[in-house]
Amino acid sequence: MDENKRQKQVGKLILEEMSDIFQREGVNIIDGGMVSISKVMVTPDLLEARVYLSLFQVKDQAALLHKIKDRGGEWRKLLGQRVKNQLRRVPQLFFFNDDTLEHVSRMEEIFKQINNEKNTGDSNSA
Repeated sequence: MDENKRQKQVGKLILEEMSDIFQREGVNIIDGGMVSISKVMVTPDLLEARVYLSLFQVKDQAALLHKIKDRGGEWRKLLGQRVKNQLRRVPQLFFFNDDTLEHVSRMEEIFKQINNEKNTGDSNSA
């Protein structure tokens, strides 16, 4: 999905404000894990925002994501109080798990495994 300039501006604004809201509400540290907002994608009509959360060392990610989604109306109200002078309408918020970190760590493990196999293969042929 290609975003235009206004979508990017609104997405950045929402990311900054929601990050601050999460920090003030204590959502950024739960059960010894960290929650951060990795990116926000806004629809072309600016009425919906997809908020991608990065959950690090959270024991039950699905339960936490469900809790956050349940409080969606509250998050939207807090966001609206902060951006009322910048946006005509506050977008509807939808929360998703951003599993990019998991993919990165999996890829690193695969590369290590390949490297180890390559090194043991070289030592066997010598």
